[in-house]
Amino acid sequence: MSLIDIINTVFNAIKQPGKLVSVIFDVLIIAVFLYKLLEWTKETRAYQVMKGIGLLFLASVVARLLDLMTIYWVLNSILQSGSIFIILFILFTPELRRVLERIGSHRLSKLGAVTEESEARRTVQDLKRSILHLSKRRVGALLVFERRSGLGDIAASGVALNAKLSGALIENIFEPNTPLHDGAVVIRGTTVIAASCLLPLSDDTKVARELGTRHRAALGVSSASDCVVIVVSEETGAISTARDGKLIRYLDEKALNNMLESLLVQKEETFLFPWNRKRKEAAN
Repeated sequence: MSLIDIINTVFNAIKQPGKLVSVIFDVLIIAVFLYKLLEWTKETRAYQVMKGIGLLFLASVVARLLDLMTIYWVLNSILQSGSIFIILFILFTPELRRVLERIGSHRLSKLGAVTEESEARRTVQDLKRSILHLSKRRVGALLVFERRSGLGDIAASGVALNAKLSGALIENIFEPNTPLHDGAVVIRGTTVIAASCLLPLSDDTKVARELGTRHRAALGVSSASDCVVIVVSEETGAISTARDGKLIRYLDEKALNNMLESLLVQKEETFLFPWNRKRKEAAN
């Protein structure tokens, strides 16, 4: 079926309301599938090839609408040739495998919410183990999780990394006597955007005197933005969190896990319909 036939089908469906719902549903499914396919292959070689195929398709549509029949015939022959798909399958077998694994890792929850949690939960467990290990060794650490308020100015004061968040990276950064151990790391989603960052210190006179510079820095930055900060004390190994200018000390493993999940796992949720997102935001 050519594009012109598809357009005619849509116009006929508009004239017949009984068929309109099925056409809209059909188009919606294809649109969501193509969007997710592009999202999953964005960081692979297949993404550029898919963009190229999309441009060929658009060029064939324009040629058909302008009655450039020779160009349309050439482009249409390329797109309809089965050999192009065989070549793509051979070249991009690893990428296709990863896409299929991503599809298989999804679970469909009620009212159209598609949740992908496995990778985020692995990151949470990895990061939790590293923070607990730093605590046990009494290695100081300062992790700033960006939320709605941007922390670009804070990140600019440190060393840009733009690295994937992992427990090993965090431990390596805060290892004593290494170039980046002094200061804070700024985390955006699951990316460490900068390390060795300078934070504003809290000038609250009510802050306990036994709290060191890291805790005062955590209180200072959390007072100025909606970020969440996790602090590991170098003196005691205690784990604390700062939020909205308030400090909660002595987090245990369960509380730390819940904190990390609230910061990382919920970012992996994607909604097919707008009312799901509004309902989720209202619940938070």
